[in-house]
Amino acid sequence: MRKFSRSPAERGSPRTATGSTSALSSEKAKQILQMRALALAEEPPAKEARNEGIDILEFVLGFERYALESCYVTHVGHLEDIVPLPCTPAFIRGVATLLGEILPIIDLKKFFEMPESELPGRNKLIVLQWGKMTFSTLADEVLGVRRLLLTDLQPSLPTLTGIRKKYLKGVTSERLVVLDAAKLLLDESIVVEEQVIE
Repeated sequence: MRKFSRSPAERGSPRTATGSTSALSSEKAKQILQMRALALAEEPPAKEARNEGIDILEFVLGFERYALESCYVTHVGHLEDIVPLPCTPAFIRGVATLLGEILPIIDLKKFFEMPESELPGRNKLIVLQWGKMTFSTLADEVLGVRRLLLTDLQPSLPTLTGIRKKYLKGVTSERLVVLDAAKLLLDESIVVEEQVIE
């Protein structure tokens, strides 16, 4: 059988080839490993961002489903009695005692200028708090807490206009309206400072 061989020039010097390979492997290997380590370190946050979500408390107002971020909800309870407050806007139904604390009660239906359509047994209270601001709001029914992915939120619906759009965080494909609790809690129009002069 016939053997083919290359010339020494084509084969190259064994010493040179071995020397360059070892030099490249020590320096290049460090660079490659560092680049891979950086790439791996960046991948999990990108994955987490895609799956980022919020915990929400879902409830019913009229015949529509709404939600608030549960991190702003401190308590959900039943309304016993409302004491009306004079010289307050129509959306402030009065005050009630809950867990030994007197809380103002906001009627979101009136606040959002929604049609008056109360479901029977409307006595659910949702207490919201952020910093020093605390108030409760009425709900027709509380459906529970669940996780919602931020990617499932759409900006708005054509039917949501006016004041409801101002406090909107987003809408899901199931037509669940997620409200911005922080905006509600920071709204100066909810803080009533009028005093009755006798």
